[in-house]
Amino acid sequence: MASIAAPHAASFPHLKDLALTAYAPATWGTTYVVTTTMLPPDRPLLAATLRALPAGLILLAVTRRLPFGSWWWKSAVLGLLNFGAFFPLLFFAAYRLPGGVAATIGSVQPLIVALLSLAILRLQPTRRVLASALVGTSGVALLTLTSAARIDPLGIGVMLIATSLMGLAVVLTKRWGRPDAPLLAVTGWQLTFGGLMIAPFTLVSEGLPSTLTAENLVGFTYLGVIGTAIAYAFWNRGIGNLTPTSVSLLGLVNPLVATLAGIVFLSQTLNQWQTLGLAIALGALVAGQTRGQARGQSRGQARGQARGEARGQARGEARGQARGEARGQARAQALRQARGQARGQALRQS
Repeated sequence: MASIAAPHAASFPHLKDLALTAYAPATWGTTYVVTTTMLPPDRPLLAATLRALPAGLILLAVTRRLPFGSWWWKSAVLGLLNFGAFFPLLFFAAYRLPGGVAATIGSVQPLIVALLSLAILRLQPTRRVLASALVGTSGVALLTLTSAARIDPLGIGVMLIATSLMGLAVVLTKRWGRPDAPLLAVTGWQLTFGGLMIAPFTLVSEGLPSTLTAENLVGFTYLGVIGTAIAYAFWNRGIGNLTPTSVSLLGLVNPLVATLAGIVFLSQTLNQWQTLGLAIALGALVAGQTRGQARGQSRGQARGQARGEARGQARGEARGQARGEARGQARAQALRQARGQARGQALRQS
């Protein structure tokens, strides 16, 4: 089998797709700062509901498109995985785990997506992508974990479930493709379904706040519009244009931005090991996207060309065979008619 050389990183054709997709985890990295400084304390379900439901309803009102056919249940499933289940589990884990532990567990999502892609999409990740995922997780661990980090088994289990659910959403979105509808409309369907799933639990367990300050409203607006509606639209776009493992590797941007936001807004500092972890995670992110994605794209193009060529040959052979059969039948019919006419003429002459 001929090998396909990887294109140079500088000529990577999906740089725009990578940048737009990376916008999503970059904004998610600011969630911790916004939550701790601008939102009401101890209101995880309220934050999850107001992050998803208003944004979904606004997108529905703007696009004026509803799901159709199988996209009713597909949107409900993706809404559950991305928002309805993921958001509450994420906030639950955040209350039981230090941020470093949660970030480290979340960084294993590329490995989960690789396994799910192999099982569901029959896509085998390259060794470079798998190595980048492992190295990236190690970098995030150095960046975020501290010696004082406590280990809560329930919190770790919940965070693993949340990470797996979002990884499954990435793979299913890739498998099902995108319907014939605007990207914002598709995002609005999922947000609305997810928000409606969380809302009853919010009303029962937390209730509505008596008052909301202007700072609270700004925080909720930022998370709902910038960090959810626009972010998930770009995220879904990236899933359609990139491989699932490439998209999930971009999730490493989340803890990187979260760390930088902590330095800028919360006056946090990094020691030498955390600085090394930041560099390792960033290097793994870049390595996994350039070489791995380029090779995956080249192999995909080669397979697509081979399949297209095989299909073209099969169609050509089928058309040629059909034409040959039609010509043979026409000739046989013409011969029968000529013989019949000759016999009739001979009988008349006799």
